[in-house]
Amino acid sequence: MAEVHYMSQEGLEKLKKELEEALAQRPVIAAQIAEAREKGDLSENAEYESAREAQGLLELKIANLKNMITNAKVLDASQLSTDKVQMLTTVVVENLSAKTKMKFSIVGESEADFTKGKLAATTPIGKALIGHGVGEIVEAQVPAGVLKFKILEISL
Repeated sequence: MAEVHYMSQEGLEKLKKELEEALAQRPVIAAQIAEAREKGDLSENAEYESAREAQGLLELKIANLKNMITNAKVLDASQLSTDKVQMLTTVVVENLSAKTKMKFSIVGESEADFTKGKLAATTPIGKALIGHGVGEIVEAQVPAGVLKFKILEISL
């Protein structure tokens, strides 16, 4: 059974654009392979090997993008509640150890960008927050140890 990829409509559109760009690279790499092939002995042709490797990586990327798009489940933020932290909600937390406040939007892996405050639901912190409400204290096991967060606010 295929893994469902939860995301926003914006995230789905971004993936479709990325797929379109990857598909546009196919003829470029095919031309590089043809050009390298013309240079003779393929067994000792580093340019050919490099182009073939790039082609393999591109095909893998295309397959992954197609899979994510095919198995995307777009969430409608207007149908969500702010009683508990869940996908597409924005949460303000206080790191109880560092005494700092942080604000995250909980998103799917394909949309995660920590520098923009978009935290994947599959991360230790994301997993710890999901399902909890305002005022609750949650613990997240991260590589550096256990972090404790108090949920201060949940919004859309």
